[in-house]
Amino acid sequence: MIPERTLARLKNIVGVGNYLDSPEDKIAYSYDGTPLLRQLPEAILIPRSVAHISQILKLANEEKFSVVPRGSGSGLSGGSIPVENSVVLLTNHWNKILEIDRANLTAWVEPGVITGQIHSAVEEVGLFYPPDPGSSTICTIGGNVAENAGGLRGLKYGVTKNYVMGIEVVLPSGEVILTGGKSVKDVAGYNLKDFFVGSEGTLGVFTRILLKLLPKPDTSRTMLVYYDKISDAADSVSDIIASKITPAALEFLDRTTIKCVEEYAHLGLPTSIESLLMIEADGRSSVVDEDIATIRSICARHKALEIRIAVDDEDASKLRSARKVAFSALARVRPTTILEDATVPRSEVARMLDIINRIAASHALLFGNFGHAGDGNLHPTCLTDERDKNEIHRAEKAFDEIFNAAVNLGGTITGEHGTGLAKKQFFEKVAGPAQIDMMRKIKGVIDPNAVLNPGKIFSLSPKCEGTMPRTQEQIKKYLDMGAYS
Repeated sequence: MIPERTLARLKNIVGVGNYLDSPEDKIAYSYDGTPLLRQLPEAILIPRSVAHISQILKLANEEKFSVVPRGSGSGLSGGSIPVENSVVLLTNHWNKILEIDRANLTAWVEPGVITGQIHSAVEEVGLFYPPDPGSSTICTIGGNVAENAGGLRGLKYGVTKNYVMGIEVVLPSGEVILTGGKSVKDVAGYNLKDFFVGSEGTLGVFTRILLKLLPKPDTSRTMLVYYDKISDAADSVSDIIASKITPAALEFLDRTTIKCVEEYAHLGLPTSIESLLMIEADGRSSVVDEDIATIRSICARHKALEIRIAVDDEDASKLRSARKVAFSALARVRPTTILEDATVPRSEVARMLDIINRIAASHALLFGNFGHAGDGNLHPTCLTDERDKNEIHRAEKAFDEIFNAAVNLGGTITGEHGTGLAKKQFFEKVAGPAQIDMMRKIKGVIDPNAVLNPGKIFSLSPKCEGTMPRTQEQIKKYLDMGAYS
């Protein structure tokens, strides 16, 4: 417990109106988008200035409590879940686009700006911010940078780290630094900017972010392609990439997901097919037309049942929504939806999907699969009910096998969601003890008192044996054991 005198000092820093501690508020900020993980904070703070954040972190070091940064709380790895003896630090009200610099193709933004709002604002002036997470209508740019978010356009344009040119950040000590800037070339000293991208709120609190922008593509074309066999869809993906075409998006849905999407969105999708690809090409009109023709020929050669090409922007939006609403459609089926992001080399996508389906069947579980076929980032999604403890236990075992399989195929445990709490027990299988020890040392130097989002990505002390706790009872047990300390 944080002492009352310390909580009073926090209230004095941010002001009474920016301090929340009612039971309802604590419950509201006890979880994020990750299922089955929750922990009550001691209080919720709404800082109004960089000085507030600095003072809060200095007090945390003095009084030895933890601070957990939080944007929209849409994360899927438990990154913004409170830990024991912690306060939540909200940044979603820092929501201004401070500058769009057309001469330098950059934008300064605050961390609480919704990603989709950045898309709209820059496109109004003929520019383009490519990263496009599936939650772009609700997620914040600060969370995107913290998790190094990907999205549908990652195949062609890369992920968030490719578009961060500078960050103003409050360190765990309360010191404020500005790293990076508008210079396209800058190799002075260590690349601290990239050090913070993907750090999942463990190394600093972002207060301003400088984004790189691109000229908006002249045009884009969208298509849906239907298949009787997943292997035919996978072969199409391989040949599209081999043909030296890089689509803006190359997305995959399996039969379960297609049926759920059609029941939810009524897009006219056939529910008897085994898989579909959503493909989008963008760029100069003449090049896009040529690419679409080549892609169409490749898909037909690999036994596509039907190819639907959008006739206008409205139709393209409709076809694109087949992929955009996949998670929402699946989440309606059962009370609890566990969405993961196992990632493999794209040559192993078909094999990985077959493994996921066999694992699901062996544990008598219902899975839907969708994701970024072009870069091998798959989203195996278990449709379950957290009230059924036996089924949840089977789901835990299934995901353990899925992540093991992904690593054995040369892949990784997360392509865009982050490690957080939910997957840190799998991290050593990817990173190994030496890498994790190095990360612990870095964390220890920057945050010696472990005040900022401790226990995320890796445990600060040697991890406890056993599976990752996902039920509230398990979390309490593991907290008592110090597994998250």
